[in-house]
Amino acid sequence: MRHPLPSGDHDVVVIGAGISGLTSAAILARAGLKVCVLEMDARPGGYLAGFRRGDYRFDSAIHWLNQCGPRGYVTRVFDLIGRDHPTARPQKRIRRWKSPSVDLLLTDRPDDLKDELIRRFPHERAGLERFFRDAWKLGRSFDRSSGLIRARETMAPLERAAFLLRRLRFALPFIKHLGYQGDAGVKKGLDRYFTDPGLHKLFSSEQEMLACLVPIGWAYFGDYQSPPRGGSQVFPEWLTHVVSRMGGEVHYRCRVARILLERGRCVGVEGERQGTTFTVRARQVIAACDVETLYERMLPPQAVPEVIKRKLRDAVLYSSSVTVSLGLDVPAEHFGLNEELIYLHRDDVPRDAHGGTDPAQSGISILAPSLRDKSMAPPGMGTLTLYIPALFTDHGTWATERDATGAIVRGEAYERLKQRVADALIDRVERELAPGLRSHIVYCDVATPITHWRYTGNRLGSMMGAKPGKENFKAGIAHYRTPVKSLLLGGHWADLGGGVPIAVKSGVNTALIVLKDAGHAAFPTWRRYLDEDIDLEAARCGPGLMPYPEDWVQAPTPAEKRARGVRDDGD
Repeated sequence: MRHPLPSGDHDVVVIGAGISGLTSAAILARAGLKVCVLEMDARPGGYLAGFRRGDYRFDSAIHWLNQCGPRGYVTRVFDLIGRDHPTARPQKRIRRWKSPSVDLLLTDRPDDLKDELIRRFPHERAGLERFFRDAWKLGRSFDRSSGLIRARETMAPLERAAFLLRRLRFALPFIKHLGYQGDAGVKKGLDRYFTDPGLHKLFSSEQEMLACLVPIGWAYFGDYQSPPRGGSQVFPEWLTHVVSRMGGEVHYRCRVARILLERGRCVGVEGERQGTTFTVRARQVIAACDVETLYERMLPPQAVPEVIKRKLRDAVLYSSSVTVSLGLDVPAEHFGLNEELIYLHRDDVPRDAHGGTDPAQSGISILAPSLRDKSMAPPGMGTLTLYIPALFTDHGTWATERDATGAIVRGEAYERLKQRVADALIDRVERELAPGLRSHIVYCDVATPITHWRYTGNRLGSMMGAKPGKENFKAGIAHYRTPVKSLLLGGHWADLGGGVPIAVKSGVNTALIVLKDAGHAAFPTWRRYLDEDIDLEAARCGPGLMPYPEDWVQAPTPAEKRARGVRDDGD
């Protein structure tokens, strides 16, 4: 069926149907605004879009979730959008460290790991007690962070002063760990607690001290969740339903080429779908997309000061990845796997090598999504995901070439390279963890930084945008308001950090800025709810929110259709 081109006048246009853009759109649609979402891909979700191979379903990028439990702020935001939202599931078995000298498990009872370490290293008891106590303090700060979701741009001056005090309270447990980064820094940081080399090997891959402590802190407060049934892609599917049900529009395969300006103010966008151009006008535009694309391609050169663009080019980004998604003809339990993420690493390589692209040395994160969620694979079968960090520029930009226009071209050399890396990872996992793995592989899909860049548009295929840290804070990388009036920035570029929580946080804040600027009645309702001044029921009855019937029905996965004997012609 031929869908109509986006057109007409809207209150808000959202560029990008990732989790952030859709969160903004759903909040604004529930406030009764006329919303139009434009997505360049064929389906919603961005990094949460997922994909299928036959009757196997795969998540694109999710290892675990945070802030999606009953007390998490993602859940609180989704509750007010609509109580029919998908529900993440708590994890009990969280992370297993596996190397030639280490095989240890972190669960939702971190003291079990502490007791095991004390049993193995009794001479380090005092330091281990302090280490786990400090991890608990970090976890407590995250557990109390729900009231910190609002950005300064949504606050009045007095609110900002109170917010700074709350933020300082949150940050205090982190401060003493911030300076310990890199090989020498992490070693020095661990030495404050224990010096036994055997204990240091447990954290031989971490690039900063906080990465050693924070996962344990999250575990103390039950802040590890697995995606809902059907995978993380059901979040954007639900949000898309909310937007459409409330009268909004979501258009796919629509690539925005230009931000329309009149006297320096954003008044809409111009784009293209399958060779046909379209124009959509709006009072405000939320660009929940790559900031470099926005500032350097969609806007005229003079619209954004060069100093801002230069700082963004120099920003410290999260890496991209190589992700190998495997469909198996046996369940993952066949290999003795469980729900936890397994981190397979070596003890005899430098710390930096664990985060590199050499498949023989890099640490490998291994997940069995179908074990967590049986709907992801056909009955009696399973899925496995292997992941290593990687950079866009590795291997000569992954053995790609450039055409006459400078566009990246993926040829045979690219295909051979990515398969060679995937084979090396599979061989390591088979040798060190899952004997016989290769003989049970039915499907093998390999994604590189080039893949992530193509499907999301994110600069250099970065998984999560700009990292928190001194350089990015000092440069003011994160921002919601752009130099162009009525043009807001959303997504991972609006706030430092990564993952679903930061994406949802930025989505909320861009929507709140729109509501605040418009003097909309929904703004104080959302403000009081997010600040925990009123509960969910009071907020649901508050002014400015249009009734939503909460009637989303989750579609069965391909595997569930097969099990029910339902014909499936594909997504």
